[in-house]
Amino acid sequence: MATQIHPTAIVSPKAHIDDNVSIGAYAIVEDDVHVGAGTQLMYHTVLLNGSRVGKESIVFPGAVIGAEPQDLRFHGQTTYAVVGDRTTIRECATVNRGSHTKQTTVGDDCLIMAYSHIAHDCTIGNHVVIANATQLGGHVEIGDWVVLGGVTKVHQFCRVGKHAMVAADAMLTKDVSPYALLGRTPVKVEGINKIGILRRGFTREQVDTIDSFYNTVFFSGYNMTDGINAYATANQTPNDIINEIVEFIKISKRGVYR
Repeated sequence: MATQIHPTAIVSPKAHIDDNVSIGAYAIVEDDVHVGAGTQLMYHTVLLNGSRVGKESIVFPGAVIGAEPQDLRFHGQTTYAVVGDRTTIRECATVNRGSHTKQTTVGDDCLIMAYSHIAHDCTIGNHVVIANATQLGGHVEIGDWVVLGGVTKVHQFCRVGKHAMVAADAMLTKDVSPYALLGRTPVKVEGINKIGILRRGFTREQVDTIDSFYNTVFFSGYNMTDGINAYATANQTPNDIINEIVEFIKISKRGVYR
């Protein structure tokens, strides 16, 4: 099907628009913009220079992609805001361009709900759900399959490991380790995101292994280093999932929630 552009939309002839794109009334698409096949830009959406939106995505009214980073150290260099395939950007959400790392990235199959903000240089993985009014500071890293509850605030340079789930209205100033289930008051690890990872095809054995690691390291009274050592002593067989969690914890610069 041919691309459809509403007569009131302002679309630069320099923009790269693939086949089967729908651009609604009063939408604005600037020069240096790429829009993938089958994507829908609803009315009053804005794609500024440096925007890259993949295939079969949908951008809802009032959303703005590609605005300059809100960073006083930014001085007009060419940077990008990249949104993957089959991702939904809901009403009035904003995805700013990169500042220091050339681009802000939102992966494939994500849902970015209304009024959320993704700041400069953030990296959002695949299959991520960011609920309404969540605010991400610059350089935040969100792993695959993460769920952030509504009105979550994430301090700049924090990381949330893959498959973690964070309660609504949390204020994150440290890293969240992979597979963790994080409560809000106070912010702390409540356990693992067991239901989420079972739904995603993890075996009971894998879930039990992750649960055992968390019980030893987070809930047995050890500090982090001693807990990891105690688990390693009791479990000599190498395990890729556990090794990945340990590596995430060891390289953390802000510390991880307990």
